[in-house]
Amino acid sequence: MSAWDTPAFNYLKTLNVDCIWYTGIPRHASGEDFVKGNPGSPYSISDWKDVNPYLADDPDNRMQEFLALVERTHRAGLKCIIDFIPNHVARNYSGDIVHYEYCDGDWTDTFKNDYTSPRTTEALLDVLRFWAEKGVDGFRCDMVELVPQDALKYMISSIKQEYPGTVFIAEAYDRNNYRSFTDYVGFDLLYDKSGVYDILRGIICNGDSARKLSWNWQGLRDLQPRMLNFLENHDEQRAASPWFAGSADRTFAAVAYAALFNEASFMLYFGQEAGENASEGHEGRTSIFEWSKPSSISKLTNYINNGKSLNNKEKHYLHKFREILRYAAMPQFRRGNCWDLCYCQEAERGFDADRHSAFLRFLPEEKTAYAVLCNFSDSPASVSIAIPPEINGKGTTVNMEAGADDFSITEIHFE
Repeated sequence: MSAWDTPAFNYLKTLNVDCIWYTGIPRHASGEDFVKGNPGSPYSISDWKDVNPYLADDPDNRMQEFLALVERTHRAGLKCIIDFIPNHVARNYSGDIVHYEYCDGDWTDTFKNDYTSPRTTEALLDVLRFWAEKGVDGFRCDMVELVPQDALKYMISSIKQEYPGTVFIAEAYDRNNYRSFTDYVGFDLLYDKSGVYDILRGIICNGDSARKLSWNWQGLRDLQPRMLNFLENHDEQRAASPWFAGSADRTFAAVAYAALFNEASFMLYFGQEAGENASEGHEGRTSIFEWSKPSSISKLTNYINNGKSLNNKEKHYLHKFREILRYAAMPQFRRGNCWDLCYCQEAERGFDADRHSAFLRFLPEEKTAYAVLCNFSDSPASVSIAIPPEINGKGTTVNMEAGADDFSITEIHFE
């Protein structure tokens, strides 16, 4: 947790990042015979009120180093999120959380928490309070579908009363739970794993129809802005790996859709913008159970701190991500209206509803709008996009081109 991170913060701001998820902060089981790999899983917590010693320059001063990191993060104009794991603890956990002597699934390094005891909810609320007091701005909450909703609701509402503005992000998978997790439990954002992620992956890997993106949007309705979109996280295969797209070049249309459609937030993961393909990992994943050093992180570190140039391909990837995230930060994309245009396009104008997606982003009070074309085809697209009269009173068309597996954005001025 070195103090020499100002260049890294400045770099992240060139990507229009506004929040950093620091993974693996609370102390987890390491060096024990039951852990998975070495140093073990950061989701097997042994001490909720300690920091992993191996993260610190001076392990004896690790909590002070973390507090300094939080302060520097805030000073850079960024917010910080850490993990909250309410479903289980490490097998060697000692503390007030009551747990069973068994685990869910193959998480053999953990014991499942026992919510029949009121002590468990109160102890976990105390954990949230402990980290909120230290300046943490929010929590990415692990596997919430395995935890009683009433307990989550109580913890979230309590923290939001004491620390207004605290953000809670749910790792959720079942769309049937989305509404209750937002409206009842109180989560601010939900993973849209079973929606946008699975659909985009199916389009890239299996040739699935892009029409599913519109169906997902129609199904989510007003929940769309509460989604957290992504193409990568620590559980998933890297998008540029042979087990997914095979190259970052094949992901740009998908990234553009995930980052620019509607008001959903977008998560960028650990070197994704440099085309990280997990070549050092197992089956396309960057391991969270073993010491790993993704090549893209080493290259980005040298680029950020030492001015060492990236190669042309890495520069290209970084340029594309910066372009997408620059648009995502604009008011029209960040809080503007979104109009899915796929329903009013015609094949004779070059639009293929199975391989293309088109939408419009705009602020009603302004005359400027942005049309986005995502081309999921392996061939370039040349399309005449119809803008319906319902938007500006008379309708128009705009000619757009996008390369294979790429996107294009056209600025439109309404009279």
